[in-house]
Amino acid sequence: MQESAFASGQSAEPLITPCDEFNATLIANVHPREWTNPVPDGRYHLVVIGAGTAGLVTAAGAAGLEAKVALVEKHLMGGDCLNVGCVPSKALVRAARAAAGVRDAGEFGVVVPEGTRVDFPAVMARMRRLRAAISPHDSAARFRDLGVDVFLGAGRFTGPRTAEINGQTLHFRKAVIATGARASAPPITGLESAGYLTNETVFSLTELPRRIAVIGAGPIGCELAQAFARFGSTVTLLEAMRQILPREDRDAAGIVDAALRRDGIAINCCCNITAARRDGADKVLTLECERSTSELRVDEILVGVGRAPNVEGLGLEQASVAYDRNGVTVDDRLRTSNPRVFAAGDVASRFKFTHMADALARVAIQNALFFGQARASTLTVPWCTYTDPEIAHVGLYEQEARDQGIPVRTFLQEFRAVDRAVLDGEPEGFVKVHVRAGTDRILGATIVARHAGDMISELTLALTGGLGLKDLARTIHPYPTQAEALKKLGDAYSRTRLTPFVQGLLRRWLAWTR
Repeated sequence: MQESAFASGQSAEPLITPCDEFNATLIANVHPREWTNPVPDGRYHLVVIGAGTAGLVTAAGAAGLEAKVALVEKHLMGGDCLNVGCVPSKALVRAARAAAGVRDAGEFGVVVPEGTRVDFPAVMARMRRLRAAISPHDSAARFRDLGVDVFLGAGRFTGPRTAEINGQTLHFRKAVIATGARASAPPITGLESAGYLTNETVFSLTELPRRIAVIGAGPIGCELAQAFARFGSTVTLLEAMRQILPREDRDAAGIVDAALRRDGIAINCCCNITAARRDGADKVLTLECERSTSELRVDEILVGVGRAPNVEGLGLEQASVAYDRNGVTVDDRLRTSNPRVFAAGDVASRFKFTHMADALARVAIQNALFFGQARASTLTVPWCTYTDPEIAHVGLYEQEARDQGIPVRTFLQEFRAVDRAVLDGEPEGFVKVHVRAGTDRILGATIVARHAGDMISELTLALTGGLGLKDLARTIHPYPTQAEALKKLGDAYSRTRLTPFVQGLLRRWLAWTR
């Protein structure tokens, strides 16, 4: 159901919709029509196939170290993140938050005129404008100016040390596969013929769907479900598991669940979709939820579950690179079964995040160019779901730690006891930190709050640097901020050190010094 396409010919131009000035600017940057591929220049230190986040970071980093680099991209430079992922989705999330702010303005004593509404075409135009404004950072011209040989077209391996693009052979000392992943859909009978949207097509909409079904209550599904509900769509969120965001802390997911319901979203968990069909203008889903069968009629179906690695057509067999349905197989140093070829990003990682693709690219550069010993398993990986409120997490969940035989103590700070959160009208949510019992060593943390994604970085730094709750207690936080919740957790830990024995000693000391 991908609406993007390519014109015929060597300098194929992606055709994305709508064809306005903003998308024209985007294409001019990330797949320019007039681009002429360079003539391959001897053997490259590094050939990078794929110009999403992992590929761009790899190419720029290696070129900055004076390596001779070729970068190959057949679609849009910037990959999912710029074109159909992080950038456009967060533009919609911000617009939806503005809409909710207007809706809830009365709670702050602000009177909004009756009839105020969301102009959805303007929302989408703003997204396209901002995406186009960001695109020069990922542009072919910028990477050419960094010293990278940029080749636009379909590249594939022709041997263990060679790749080919548009009839040109690229010889390499090392190569990095960074082709990413794409949206996939569950095997629902009739879904293909009924028609559906994914993250790769939903950002081409110019009219707001009146009724929309979102399949999958993971991060993508929850973020977009909430955005469309706030824009004015009637949204039904369908999830096969027992809770939304099933991989997240149950208490945190419960707070987001309540927030989505307040936005008017109908949430159906433990729901199996058995069929889809068209009935005139309607798209009809057959549902089996809680042992009952029903039909759901909508104008659009948005699939927000599943990612498939982009391994087809790369000639991996010719390069002796092993892969399976999960992607390219790599070791902890990101080496494939061909020691000259590495892989980074979504095509080779279970963590399909832009920031993880960036981090893995840095591992690949070090190991490919300098016989480095960097290991992916040593990375501390935070993540965030950008619902309102957000859920952010880093490290181990409590059950994961217990499963590993690690004794755990959990500290919880609710935002209703944090002054700034109360003043902001955002008292729901919490910070939950797990430490090794008997110590202040942080094992993992979850934050559910309006700005959880920003706050998690302090805990990520603590985990990475081996800092503990005592260090948070000693850190001065500006007042009033919601980040004070972290200091309060440190103070809570410090109070646990005041055992009855220690308290007795303090009482005797203070009595003696009075």
